[in-house]
Amino acid sequence: MDLSTINNKNRIVAPIQGRIESLLIKGLTQTTGIIKMPKSITIVGLGYVGLPLACLCAEKGHKVYGYDIDKNKVDSINNGLSPIEDEILSEKLKSLKGKIRATSSPNECISNSDVVIVCVPTPVDRNYVPDLTALMESCSAVSRHIKQGTLLVIESTIYPGTVEEIIVPILEKQKFNVQKNDIFTAHCPERIDPGNKKWTIEALPRVVGGVTKDATKKAAEFYRSVIDANVLELSSVKAAEATKIMENTFRDVNIAFVNEMAQSFDKAGIDILEVIRGASTKPFAFMPHYPGAGVGGHCISVDPYYLIEKAKQLGFTHRFLMLAREINNHMPHYAVELLENELKKLKKVVKGAKVGMLGLAYKANVDDIRESPAHEVLNLLKTKGADVYVYDPHVKTGSNVKDLDELLNKSDYIILVTDHNEFRQMDLEKLNKNRILVVIDGRNCLDKEKIKSMGISYHGIGRT
Repeated sequence: MDLSTINNKNRIVAPIQGRIESLLIKGLTQTTGIIKMPKSITIVGLGYVGLPLACLCAEKGHKVYGYDIDKNKVDSINNGLSPIEDEILSEKLKSLKGKIRATSSPNECISNSDVVIVCVPTPVDRNYVPDLTALMESCSAVSRHIKQGTLLVIESTIYPGTVEEIIVPILEKQKFNVQKNDIFTAHCPERIDPGNKKWTIEALPRVVGGVTKDATKKAAEFYRSVIDANVLELSSVKAAEATKIMENTFRDVNIAFVNEMAQSFDKAGIDILEVIRGASTKPFAFMPHYPGAGVGGHCISVDPYYLIEKAKQLGFTHRFLMLAREINNHMPHYAVELLENELKKLKKVVKGAKVGMLGLAYKANVDDIRESPAHEVLNLLKTKGADVYVYDPHVKTGSNVKDLDELLNKSDYIILVTDHNEFRQMDLEKLNKNRILVVIDGRNCLDKEKIKSMGISYHGIGRT
């Protein structure tokens, strides 16, 4: 055989050999469970956590299902429309239309998925006791349709022991042996900050912990395939469950500290913001937190109760955490008390007062009203007999005036609860033109000196 014949043969054989090697590698990864790009993913719960995650997975090339019992939400997502007010999320859904299949049928998606991620709400009830109803119902539905070898990740915030004590038994009822990795079961606590353009879902580091070591590794491998940040593998699922609780309890405790300091400094005539600026010059050991009219959202105002309740079951009492919750829960009352005190100076009372309340969302520039302190402020004002006009540019359904101008026109007194940009940047001259007499700045975001220069009484949280 001459040299030209050998070369021609190589040109034919090499591509075929490469293709065979590629197929062998692909087959090997599938049989060993090392799948960097799962065929299909189901996100259970398409809310503030699940929907951004579904978009991220779709952007990374995964086939994505979204399972939710809210049919209106399902229809909206299938039409490329975001049910959540979020500019970035809205644009992503438009571009991903058709790449995320939302459904209210678990049979349509769960059995076809390599990965199932549960992102349903885990709130507390009226007595501040953890309510795992949605999580248990979702996992029960998943267990009836999930196939053997699937990676199941719980992202919902839960107390330590939830996966092993509640989720695993649900799977075992369907004859799955989790310890033998029939279902690779793990917890990866959600980390998302609605409205934060810097720390987006793909930029936030994550932690994972599985019921088994293989489950931990499989979960870590999956998250490394979709996020651009570090994924830390913890030694147990309990450690992962405790991580999220500790993160948000840390914030709750520090906010409670600064809320108490604000009340103390108010009596001493000290501006809390000036003190925080001063303390922040220390390059170590101090981390600034800020006071306000209350703590809201589905994390900081809820998660400490999960730790408190679990510890109670184990015979331990978290006195420090309970006190922090008590202080922060009192802040809406304190904000209303500030208004009452300013009215007393004018020889007025809250009953019959025309009060404009700015904001319903729990934080700036989002439409999320979960656990918002605005609910309590509004309830207190109404209970005391005030005529309350409410406006939130992001929560139109809760507003009873069409815009800020109408609210100012109808009000004599203002209490700001949410520091939306629309309120931070409003023309303060409008306060004077509408003869506003008192401003209670529940987020310390307005120009105190300018308001006072117009002869309007101003009181912030720790600022007079």
